Amino acid sequence: MLIGEMARRSGVSARMLRHYESLGLVRPSGRTGSGYREYSAADIQRIFHIESLRSLGLSLREIGRALDDPGFTPSALVGDLIRQTRERVAAETELLTRLRRIDAADPAGWEDVLQVVALLQALQSQSAHARQRAALSAADDVPVPVEALVEAALNESEPNVAGALRWALARSDGGGGADLLAEALGSPTPAVRERAVQALVEMPDGEANAHLRDALAHPDAVVRGYAAVALGTRGAADAVPALLDMIVAGRNDTDAADALSLLASAPEAADQLASRLVDRLADDATDAPARGRLTQALAGIPGARASHALVELSHDGDRAVAVTATYLLQLREAQ
Repeated sequence: MLIGEMARRSGVSARMLRHYESLGLVRPSGRTGSGYREYSAADIQRIFHIESLRSLGLSLREIGRALDDPGFTPSALVGDLIRQTRERVAAETELLTRLRRIDAADPAGWEDVLQVVALLQALQSQSAHARQRAALSAADDVPVPVEALVEAALNESEPNVAGALRWALARSDGGGGADLLAEALGSPTPAVRERAVQALVEMPDGEANAHLRDALAHPDAVVRGYAAVALGTRGAADAVPALLDMIVAGRNDTDAADALSLLASAPEAADQLASRLVDRLADDATDAPARGRLTQALAGIPGARASHALVELSHDGDRAVAVTATYLLQLREAQ
């Protein structure tokens, strides 16, 4: 088979066939009387082998080694190809993400593009100072995609930088930041979940409240706690069960009690909350330390029901509870 026919049947151009020959990858087995290259069936098979290996990403040098080295083992090369492909995909994915974020910033000109690129790079800097400065500038005049701020906030472990990132997120105008943070509550990493709910708490109420209500049923107690305190301070009564659980468990109980006191601003709400605290005090499953914390929480609940409960608790069989209740009654009388 002459080179033209070979090119037509194989799909490999005559120019590429000559290139393969110059590299020693495939040589025509014969020549016609006129000196034209003539390919045999074995030559055709070798060319198809070359094209198959090229489709896997092998270089021509690697292909030559694979075909001609009797001691060659494909497993090592395939392993290298997998590693190289993963690295290439990761690099391309990173580039695509950066391009999408630049596009989301809607730059008006190349100066804006360069500003966004510089800010995105600064958010990934090894310097905490550079990251903090980038977070603060993101909330001012440099448009930066919310997605980039969320990613940075979820990965940030330095407290000052994390605070600046949450501040920048809270100042961002919509952009789906609350939705992205809510998705991160499903992360398998506890630290990421905590950072997500901390940032969500600082988002504007309208964007975050629905997600915080969902978080009240989260399996992670830390997430539930942040959500309950935030909602309680915003007047959401559905946070009460989680706040009571926090007091009983001794987990951020002071903040939980403060949130309950804010919820008790209306007289009817105060009496209801006092009754719920008393119910938990009377629960056989509530241990002595938890009863002490529940008694202390009654101090922040105004109204007759809380005062009556403290009078009864001043005679409680648990001396620590009785002493605490007596002291709290004295404080109420002095006010």
